[in-house]
Amino acid sequence: MSSESDKRRRFDTLVREFSTDLYRYALWLCNDPAQANDLVQETFMRAWRALDSLKEQKAAKGWLITILRREHARTFERKVPPLVDVDDVVIADESGQTPESRAEVNMLRQEIAKLPPKYREPLLLQVIGGYSCDEIAQQLGVTKSAVMTQLFRAREKLKVALSAPGGKTGNVHELS
Repeated sequence: MSSESDKRRRFDTLVREFSTDLYRYALWLCNDPAQANDLVQETFMRAWRALDSLKEQKAAKGWLITILRREHARTFERKVPPLVDVDDVVIADESGQTPESRAEVNMLRQEIAKLPPKYREPLLLQVIGGYSCDEIAQQLGVTKSAVMTQLFRAREKLKVALSAPGGKTGNVHELS
């Protein structure tokens, strides 16, 4: 019985320590609070079943993020997300933010979402998850230099997209 109580204690510690980070990352992946909650719940259910495979506690966050990423990918294997007519979308008022800052945040989110997954995933893992390049490389199964290149290119793509109105590069020699 003590092994069951040890397992429960380890699991409770994981939930307390990482649920906020997992939710934040899930929200960035799907941009839907209800789906983000579902992803986190499914992640913890899978983690409970496989808790004995987690040998080192310091690897727990990366392990959980990997489970969450895979679970997010599974949602697209199972079903196609419902499409919503743009005219029916209601934007919640976020008090405390100016319209300009909300617009900037939304624009940044949109441009990050447009990045190819190759660039978006490492960027989100670094910015939202707080992972180092070594940790990101480990999670994505690539080299540290590949991660650094992908992060650099992601930022460059964002700079270009956000620097000129309408997403144009601002090259004066370019024909309209």
